Amino acid sequence: MDITTNNSETNPDVLLAAFWATFPDYTGDERARFERAWQFLLEKTASLRRGCGLPYYLHPLRVAAILAQGGLDADCLIAGLFHSLLNVEGVTEADISAQFGETVARITADTSKITGWKIRSKTMQQADAIRKMLFAMIDDVRVILVKLADRLDRMRNLTSIDEKSRRMVAAEVIDIWAPLADRLGMQSTKSELEDLSLKYSNPDVFQQIKAIVAQKKEERAAYLEKAVNAIYKNAEKQGIPVQISSRAKHFYSIYQKMRKRNKGADELYDLLALRVICQTNAACYELVGIVHGLWKPLDGRFKDYIAMPKANGYQSLHTTVLCEGKPLEIQIRTAAMHDKAEHGVASHWLYKKGTNRDKVDISDLGIVNQLQHLKEQDLSNETFFAQLKSDLLGDEIFVFTPQGDVFQLPAGSTAIDFAYHVHSAVGETIVGAKADGKIIPITRPLENTQIIEILTNPQAHPTENQLKVVRTSKARQKIHAWLVANDPNFMDREAEAKRAAEIAALNEHARAVQDEKRKRRRTVNAAPERATAGDGAYSGKVQIGDTTNFLVKFAGCCAPVPPQPIVGYVSNSRGIIIHRADCLTFHRIPNIERRTIAVAWEARH
Repeated sequence: MDITTNNSETNPDVLLAAFWATFPDYTGDERARFERAWQFLLEKTASLRRGCGLPYYLHPLRVAAILAQGGLDADCLIAGLFHSLLNVEGVTEADISAQFGETVARITADTSKITGWKIRSKTMQQADAIRKMLFAMIDDVRVILVKLADRLDRMRNLTSIDEKSRRMVAAEVIDIWAPLADRLGMQSTKSELEDLSLKYSNPDVFQQIKAIVAQKKEERAAYLEKAVNAIYKNAEKQGIPVQISSRAKHFYSIYQKMRKRNKGADELYDLLALRVICQTNAACYELVGIVHGLWKPLDGRFKDYIAMPKANGYQSLHTTVLCEGKPLEIQIRTAAMHDKAEHGVASHWLYKKGTNRDKVDISDLGIVNQLQHLKEQDLSNETFFAQLKSDLLGDEIFVFTPQGDVFQLPAGSTAIDFAYHVHSAVGETIVGAKADGKIIPITRPLENTQIIEILTNPQAHPTENQLKVVRTSKARQKIHAWLVANDPNFMDREAEAKRAAEIAALNEHARAVQDEKRKRRRTVNAAPERATAGDGAYSGKVQIGDTTNFLVKFAGCCAPVPPQPIVGYVSNSRGIIIHRADCLTFHRIPNIERRTIAVAWEARH
């Protein structure tokens, strides 16, 4: 029985026995603590059922199993059992702390808070929720590991909710959780989350890719076998021991290629990949030479992540060669690199103490370092936070200083971003930049592996134009702070822009409300809308004094209907424009007091 997937078994004793049969390597003390936690969970949730009708405790056990599959410690497994238990009546953090320790209680509490947040909301409140979720990593990354396991299990068992809800969950996963797993170096979790998200957000494309990958399975197997045998044979000649595995690429990866190249899945050829495990770094580079000797490498497809690891600690050599007329991607790495790629930051808590603790130093991960620097800063501005989230979870590029130092920046970063990354004083005085020795516009997005040189002038200073084009949250914050302190006109323009955005949002809401009202009215009565709108005591026409014989236009921003109080003003070319009396847009029209005219709804006779 696979504990990590949904199944028909619900007997708690059978499930616990299957758990230990699947994960037998935990110590006696760890098993005893986990079993006490399991009994505690059963006592508190015995009568609870999920919306699908299954017992409440099945999902927490599967979450714990996912964590055990990654080899995480007992505290993390118990927190996985309890991750949503604080939402159950009668269970408190103090109860958990007293019986299972402060660490378990803290991880459980932080995970429970995250579970209650609706991350897809665009409000400042929810932006703050995402920030708190990310910053929770600084105190204990296991909070995020538990939450990732929770999301993964939910995605694996998503069929019990309606299609609209499935799409919303899938969108949240692809926007937040898969990129976060990637930043923590957890490639297998990231890939499965992406594939499951595609399955529910775009089921037609998912099934299309699945069918194409399944086609000609024997033909592909024969093709890969030839390539594998050729590498084994030539590696053996050079005395290089290797282990090779082959796989079809993940569905989401194929989907991204389809979008990037504007092709159907049946038009793509590089759907296959080989992974070669060597014993040493030197052997990895030797093997690249062997592979390039066997087949022609494709231009621009070699990436050295050993010498230049990704921000999440990932290391490997990637190359794509033309094998028998088809592109074939080959990844070359050591066993330690492969283990790090699979488990990422999770390997810091592997239960086999003393064997894996040195594989990932959490403080070396770029996302953790960035959060440590930003944790104490005031990020109350939603725009800045949206940029920060993009910095942390988006794609990255690597660029160099003339001295050979490597900087990792979000894709799309400019020379201005680079300058602020070097030092705030450099960013404030930038006047020009060179990329690989050639002058470039400081607003142009940088390219991967460029050598960047910044030109400065002590008389220079930040500008609003720079604020509009920079990509990183640090550059935006520094430029914004300088402008606020030194340019009095900037605050006026910023305030005006904020007011304009508020007005636009209010008007959009008003239009949506009025559209809904119109739809309801059309359903009730098929007669012309204006004639039947509002109170039947009015004709729907507007009068000035005793006459209605003039050109009138109803404002779309507030869509006035009888008997709502109205106001009007004289337009230069469109006649009399009618607004609701409480319309914000009307009251912000320049010189409105001189252009206003008294209007009223005409009463029926």
